Amino acid sequence: MNSTSLLALLQFSDGTFPTGAYAHSCGLETLVQDGAVRDAAGVEQFLRAYLAGAVGRADAAAVAIALRAAATDDLRACVELDATLEAMKPAAEQRAASRQFGRQALRIATALIDDLLLARFAHLAERDATPCHHAVVFGIVGAAFEWAPIDAAAAYLHSAGVAIVGAALRLIPLGQTQGQIILRTLAPLIAALADDAVRIDIANLASFAPTLEVAAMRHARLEARLFRS
Repeated sequence: MNSTSLLALLQFSDGTFPTGAYAHSCGLETLVQDGAVRDAAGVEQFLRAYLAGAVGRADAAAVAIALRAAATDDLRACVELDATLEAMKPAAEQRAASRQFGRQALRIATALIDDLLLARFAHLAERDATPCHHAVVFGIVGAAFEWAPIDAAAAYLHSAGVAIVGAALRLIPLGQTQGQIILRTLAPLIAALADDAVRIDIANLASFAPTLEVAAMRHARLEARLFRS
């Protein structure tokens, strides 16, 4: 990966990239209020379930699939993948969040990159002809910058982990150092999930995290909420 490509990957996967991820906890807030997650060990357990059950074989794999499809100018495959992700997200808040992240990332990407397939996908999203999930947009951007699929998947997984740790820092007594220790501890899992993600095709996308999905669904009915999901 050359420096330009690497810098683009760092920019689009950075925790400060304005997708709106800071406003979402992906069900963590529900479990904190229930008392199921109350310390660093609980956050790590949540993240392992979230990354392995909900992100690795679904969104991270979709990043790699979208990247390969966009690299061959296959817009139809990207749209089909987008529809598949839409069907795989049963929790309305999480589904809406993924769409929001995707549209925000797409808006910025089209301002930064002159890429024909990205522009065509943006046109469909503007007409609501495709849901515009974040993983698909991330993959299309990756093709424009010639990221390796495994690097894109790993960065996506790490970024998802960073967002959850950021939410945990605001929900429970968890220091910055503890947050970084959690991310470092999860590095082998993220690497393994990224390696697995690039081997998955659209027919074998999978997600199974029922406890987290139910927590996400219950979030809308909490009496007090800090996050949108």
